[in-house]
Amino acid sequence: MSEATAGLFERYGPWALVVGGSEGVGAAFAEELARAGLGIVLVARKPAPLGETADRVRAHGVPCRVLALDLLDADATARIVEAVADLDLGLLVLNAGANTYRSRFVEANLARIQAVIDLNVTRPLELCRELGARLAARGRGGILVVGSSAGYLGHADIGVYAAAKAFTRIFTEGLWLELRQVGVDVLHLVLGLTATPAMARAGLDLTGAADPADVAAEGLAALGAGPVHVVRQQAEVAARRSGPDRAALVAGNHGGMRAMLGGPGTDPS
Repeated sequence: MSEATAGLFERYGPWALVVGGSEGVGAAFAEELARAGLGIVLVARKPAPLGETADRVRAHGVPCRVLALDLLDADATARIVEAVADLDLGLLVLNAGANTYRSRFVEANLARIQAVIDLNVTRPLELCRELGARLAARGRGGILVVGSSAGYLGHADIGVYAAAKAFTRIFTEGLWLELRQVGVDVLHLVLGLTATPAMARAGLDLTGAADPADVAAEGLAALGAGPVHVVRQQAEVAARRSGPDRAALVAGNHGGMRAMLGGPGTDPS
């Protein structure tokens, strides 16, 4: 058992729900929690990688349930809540959330913009409300929301995604204030470039990218000290993007982001 997993079962067991847990950082969270002895409920859209991650989780000797669904489905939250209704759930890890659409906003398809908002804002809010209430009544547990350093300033073409990540960080800070009074830890974990399959598929240069296993271990170690933790590789970036001269920061960041993202597509961070 690693230093990160020590005490996780006592604080957050016996069950954890990992939404967006089929690969990358989500899968790393699931395996790290399984090493600590927690049963895992995995939720993701793609059945095949979901099943592969479930096999690795079960190899640690813990039970694992899987639920393959698209978080954009209207009944997604209700189905997730139903899937854990009979469990003593102690930890919610919200790792799902990506930019699924890039466009200049004034030319954007509003239905696709709404999908970005629903994936990154609406579903996390619903799950924090429904399952956070259970944790509060239980008087013990945790909520870990994975965010992005993109949420520290505005971006061309992915401005709604960046704004959604900023919203979620501020929301999580408020939730931390409320739930720490009843014994529930809350953390917003800020990621940057990470060596995940999604980022590889997007064609990003992953030189120097964080390892998903390291990110998961770091996030779990920081969970009790919320409300926000920036992974080590992104700490300087987050600090630099938080300065008062917004015009200089936003314009100065623009060129680097365009070089990293390339042409229209998906930003998976």
